[in-house]
Amino acid sequence: MATRSSTSATSSGRAEAEIEPDVRGWLAGFYAALSADTMPPADAPSPYFVPRGGRMRDRLPSDRTPAWLSSADLDTYAGEFERTGLTGALARYRAIDRDWADLADWDGAPITQPALFIGGTRDASTTWMADAIAAFDRTLPALTACHLIDGCGHWVQQERPDEVTRMLLDWLGGLPPVG
Repeated sequence: MATRSSTSATSSGRAEAEIEPDVRGWLAGFYAALSADTMPPADAPSPYFVPRGGRMRDRLPSDRTPAWLSSADLDTYAGEFERTGLTGALARYRAIDRDWADLADWDGAPITQPALFIGGTRDASTTWMADAIAAFDRTLPALTACHLIDGCGHWVQQERPDEVTRMLLDWLGGLPPVG
């Protein structure tokens, strides 16, 4: 199987150009920026909104790593992105606007499968998406539980693995048998 180096010509954009020279350092900063125990203070420049010509890296913490992120785990994550590149992982974010067109036929349709929501109160996504969370009774009529873990950031499964595992097992145990 062919492998790809971080200097491969298949890099395709500004994000790859920023990240690939130091994947490990960038990932450490990104994980720290979104983890409750290491995220920048509220008055710091937002890592989510980078001015034209700026770099996200300059808005990420470089002096700390989250308690849940071991050096060995960071080496593994960085090694895989160095091997495969970032283009595939970033493609999801680059295509996000296309969702509006691709999913237009289902606009307003509720999701009726059994569902569980787990988020962190310090995750920007739960703030930005507060209206969506408030609409769960209409959009996710089979939602059986919505948990916002106090003091938790974006990486809920890493930041609070025991709580998340308990919530998942409780939820799964409460589902009706299949078949």
